[in-house]
Amino acid sequence: MLVCASCGHESREGAKFCEECGFSFAIAPAAAKERRKTVTVLFCDLTGSTALGETLDPERLRALLARYFERMKTIVERHGGSVEKFIGDAVMAVFGVPVLHEDDALRALRSAVEMRDALPELGLQGRIGVMTGEVVTGTEERLATGDAVNVAARLEHAAQPGEVLVGEPTLALVRDAAEVEPVDPLELKGKAEPVPAYRLLRVRDAPERQHETLFVGRERELAIFRAALRAGDGRWRCRGRQVSARRGGAGFDRGDGRPGPLPPLRRGDHILARSRGAEAARRAAVGRGRSHRNPFAAG
Repeated sequence: MLVCASCGHESREGAKFCEECGFSFAIAPAAAKERRKTVTVLFCDLTGSTALGETLDPERLRALLARYFERMKTIVERHGGSVEKFIGDAVMAVFGVPVLHEDDALRALRSAVEMRDALPELGLQGRIGVMTGEVVTGTEERLATGDAVNVAARLEHAAQPGEVLVGEPTLALVRDAAEVEPVDPLELKGKAEPVPAYRLLRVRDAPERQHETLFVGRERELAIFRAALRAGDGRWRCRGRQVSARRGGAGFDRGDGRPGPLPPLRRGDHILARSRGAEAARRAAVGRGRSHRNPFAAG
């Protein structure tokens, strides 16, 4: 299957264009290049797999692991993530490559909860670690390379069976959408300082965005906009032209009450409006309009 670098859709082998968005697979190799991106990394590993190997027939073990890998891959992709690779009986998934979503951290946690709940249904136990951070993507060897990958793996190793540990950067992005409880800072291999971590209990529905805080700033831009609107006698402008409704259909108004083309607003009009008032700017725009021949005028 060919995975589209633009939308993430899987197209049939041999397709020249993405069957979902039309992206050309021919330009994909040239477009692929290393870049820095903020992604969320998830590691899931089985516990007690050695004991399973001793008690199960090799063919039964292989079939069980195949169902496990397929189930985990389905969950990850349903939430918009990509499986980087399978390492032994561990799964590494990345959210944010190749398709970036603004809620990748939340998608990763939802995936982690679903994976955690699916393991007992398969007769397995596992542990999961989730971490968000800046990585390098687009390398030939790996989908993502960076400290976030290492920390996610360390969090998974530190988790207990049936547990999901989440890094602080991930929790900061999901905010109140995740219910967690703090654990003691973890002494992780290769980290100079203890790493804060949280035990994921459940994921709530994403809260609606609140817009109670007033927007501030942009006084200069707002003043220019209001001056331009007043200069046009309150009519809306579309790409620098006034549009007015007249008998017989819509037409252009030069600003002096007669139909005809009106030149686009100039930067000087905005400055004039601020220094000498909107009426001065309006007269300047009307004067330019009179200098143009009116194609609708009689004679």
